[in-house]
Order: sequence, then structure tokens, then C-alpha cells
Amino acid sequence: MSRRHGSGSKTGGPADYFAGLSSSGPSQRQLRVGEEVRRVLAELFARTTFRDPDLSDVAITVTEVRLAPDFKHATVFVTRLGRSDVAALLPGLKRVAPWLRTQLAHKLTVRTVPELHFQPDTALDTAMHVDSLLRLPEVQRDLGSADKDQPEED
Repeated sequence: MSRRHGSGSKTGGPADYFAGLSSSGPSQRQLRVGEEVRRVLAELFARTTFRDPDLSDVAITVTEVRLAPDFKHATVFVTRLGRSDVAALLPGLKRVAPWLRTQLAHKLTVRTVPELHFQPDTALDTAMHVDSLLRLPEVQRDLGSADKDQPEED
């Protein structure tokens, strides 16, 4: 057995590695640097007008940044508030990623600036879908009958 897998725990695949996920979770340093990268990128998206035609006059929100354990790759989750067409912006974001990485190098005090990989953040869409399902009359009826079965507490 190798040293890295000596504990017998199964690690995730390359997608988990690049997303900063491991069996023990991200380290405090990964979380701290990831939050700093998120803050700087959010500031850049708020104050910068991009020359790329796909990104001109587009408001992009950076919701989360996950760093790989070696800090060489960062998965940046982006969304557009009130709209679900962020996937169409990913090619434009990929084109401006080297410029964003250069700006990060100027603002961060880290040894290596991570390579940026953009992903759409679907957590808000999923939450809205679950909320709409919970509001269905059939579900409300079932939830209402479950509340009546439980005795009231004083």
C-alpha cells in the first residue's frame, strides 16, 4: 500500500480532487484562501467591464470557490441572480480566466495562484424546485395530516 492510501479509506476521483473535496473535507487553509479568492473575484466581476461580447453587461455572482488540496486549481461556482442561463457564459469565463488569474496574483499573497475552472451553481435552482414541490396541494395535505397525528405540547 502507498503512504497516501495507507489508512484504507477510499478517496474520490479527479473531479473531487479538483473541487477540493477529500474524505476528511477541506482544510482550514483551503477554506480561508478559497474565501479570499471568492471575495477578489466577486469584486472584479462587480467593477470590471469585460471586452468579451458574451460577458459585456452581465452581472455574475461568485457563490463559492473550492480549492484543490495542492492549491493549483480552483473550482469557481457562479450564478446570475434571477436567471438560470449561466451555463451559456462558461465559454466566455474560460476565455477571461487567464486575465482573472493575473488580477488575483496582484491582489493575493499566495505562493501560487490557482488555475480557475468555472462551474454553474445550481444550488439555488434546486432549492427553489424543492420549495415548489413542498407547496404542492398533495404535499401540503400530507404534511397537514402528519401535524394532526402528533399531540400538542404545552
